[in-house]
Amino acid sequence: MTSNGVANGLSERDYGHTPTTVQMAHMVASQLESYSRFETEYLKELFAEISPIQDFTGKNLELHFEVPKDPFDPPKYNEEECRDQDRTFQAPLRVKARLHNKQSGEIKEMDVYMGDFPRMTRQGTFIYNGAERVVVSQLVRSPGVYFSAEIDPSTGRRRFGAKLIPKRGAWLEFDTSAQSVVSVKIDRKRKMPVTTFLRAVEPGLGEDAALLQEFKDVDADPDHGFIESTIGDPSSRKDLAFSTEDGLIELYHRLRPGDPATVDSSRSLIDQTFFNPRRYDLGPVGRYKLDKRLGRKTKDELRTLLPADLVEIVREIVRLNVVQGEPDHIDHLGNRRVRAVGELLADQFRVGLLRMERVIKERMSIQDAAEATPSGLINTRPVTAAIKEFFGGSQLSQFMDQANPLAELAHKRRLSAMGPGGLSRERAGFDVRDVHHSHYGRICPIET
Repeated sequence: MTSNGVANGLSERDYGHTPTTVQMAHMVASQLESYSRFETEYLKELFAEISPIQDFTGKNLELHFEVPKDPFDPPKYNEEECRDQDRTFQAPLRVKARLHNKQSGEIKEMDVYMGDFPRMTRQGTFIYNGAERVVVSQLVRSPGVYFSAEIDPSTGRRRFGAKLIPKRGAWLEFDTSAQSVVSVKIDRKRKMPVTTFLRAVEPGLGEDAALLQEFKDVDADPDHGFIESTIGDPSSRKDLAFSTEDGLIELYHRLRPGDPATVDSSRSLIDQTFFNPRRYDLGPVGRYKLDKRLGRKTKDELRTLLPADLVEIVREIVRLNVVQGEPDHIDHLGNRRVRAVGELLADQFRVGLLRMERVIKERMSIQDAAEATPSGLINTRPVTAAIKEFFGGSQLSQFMDQANPLAELAHKRRLSAMGPGGLSRERAGFDVRDVHHSHYGRICPIET
């Protein structure tokens, strides 16, 4: 027996007769690395997302947050004490808060206690109320654009559609009818001709002639003029808009039926829905997948949509309809991604921060600006409640399987399609449950 010293933070012993030539992989590295990214990257991104918080007028108070290099204090109790005393292994989280009074120019700065935050042990688990828990990684559809097809029973031709799935925000669903009309639905609301939508989002495509010219090179089938059919002929026009302004008004009527529509309110609604990073986020993965599928190159930092993205998606739908191309395989592992513990925690932490932001704005409007302090404005209860909700009630936070060491290891490496943003048991059909050929040699069809 030889002692191999320390590897991956744990002491190892080798009981083999021959010396080991290949270093054994750390089997729970994905859990540890993901949680480490939460502490070093995601926390800063989340506070930067809500910072600065202004009062409702935007003229009196402004609150900025800054996450220090090491935001956690040492845990009050160690792991063994937490197991013995039915406590949670956690550490206080502190951030710097700076309150700027715009009227007087005064700045008040202090460290603010944001509540106790559960810490991961070296074994990749959490000790919550004395019990060891594992956060199972989630296998979800990757953000990006996916082109699908259905067979027209009368002609036998493929009719192509697309889904644009963001990390956070409104879904866009495109489809082609039997009459060669391309339509779009925003967040499963009422369907509209895609030309109406393009007029509203891309000012250069307001006129019929501009639309026909833009798609002339791909819409080249003499028997099926997709853009022409979508606009419709003068006697039975499907696209009721004739300009960008008409497109904006028509889009507003579809999204907010009953509300009075103006060009400005419609433009503001589109900006908020697709071009505002706080409401719409493709994520770095979504931006990469979108650019790769459309053969484009944009900045990696760009996380919202561009009007050119939407035009390119419609171009690809028309092209696939004309050449009768191949649809994307949504169950292929290349179109799925794993969201590990750090990302799942970050999503839940964001929920808590947004609730806290609302409370802070309300307090800013009530309190006297001269006497307000960061600690007086910040109520951390929504943040701690969101974290408790995640560890205590989420489908993905589970009591660790401790039947034997192998069961424990398998539990930490398990993948699930359930949970927030994933599938429910009622909606999971055979296609999702089936083993795709891309799974072979990569994920276990039994444990997953």
